[in-house]
Amino acid sequence: MGTLRRVERMVERCENALLAKVFPSEPVELFDDLRRECDDHAVVCNRNRVLVPNDYTVELAHEVHDELAARGGEVGRQLTDLLARHAAERGYEWPGPLTVHVTAGEVPNGRYRIASAALAHVPAGASGPRK
Repeated sequence: MGTLRRVERMVERCENALLAKVFPSEPVELFDDLRRECDDHAVVCNRNRVLVPNDYTVELAHEVHDELAARGGEVGRQLTDLLARHAAERGYEWPGPLTVHVTAGEVPNGRYRIASAALAHVPAGASGPRK
């Protein structure tokens, strides 16, 4: 079991290093905010079932998004994996497939904005929440 935990920590460090290169400004803060968005919108159905939103949109400042697009980044998948791991650790359930969409936009802090919604049976290629 100890070996498995060490491998898991090594994978997390590699993921964090990759995302630190992708997000020039404090990726840990983005991850924390994504986890917080999940936790803050958790709905306790009974003591064995907690539902959380399954459709997340991470809106990045245009320059950050353009840099990611130029690199052909897999940021959406990385963020989805991070969120899936967080939910598994907490015992959360999704009302449908988990998706994290990365888009560009005018964000108030010049870095990013996160929105979420609980959508039942959303195909993986569907768009995020409507504004």
